[in-house]
Amino acid sequence: MSIEELAAELLLEKLEAADPDAKAELHLKLCERYLSEAEAYLSKGDYVQASEKAWGAASQAVKAIAAKRGAILRSHRDLWKFITELSKERREWKLIEMFHIANSLHVNFYENWLTAEAVERGIGAVKLFVKKLIKLLEQTAET
Repeated sequence: MSIEELAAELLLEKLEAADPDAKAELHLKLCERYLSEAEAYLSKGDYVQASEKAWGAASQAVKAIAAKRGAILRSHRDLWKFITELSKERREWKLIEMFHIANSLHVNFYENWLTAEAVERGIGAVKLFVKKLIKLLEQTAET
């Protein structure tokens, strides 16, 4: 867990009973930051760090929707359970399959087995995944 994530977790604990919009916004800001960092690492050829930042962006996007809907996700299992349920709302978007790609990037952080092209394409998939989740988040805000 990065210092930013630790600080965010502490802040979220303080916001526990607070506005779900504030929690969602915090997760989205982390998501945006991690996507930007993934791109920067990718351009430097640091595929391991690029992979982990992309995973972080994907997981923060999932946590943003969860927060907006009043759920708190504290583990990988929680993330998978939530994305599985979320995928039922938009089966055609293949959210589970896209989250698998993000997860493979997370594994790459530890194993360093993906090629440069695989990491680049994986980050592209994560960007699309995040875009779709933001669209869902906006729809959640409208209801």
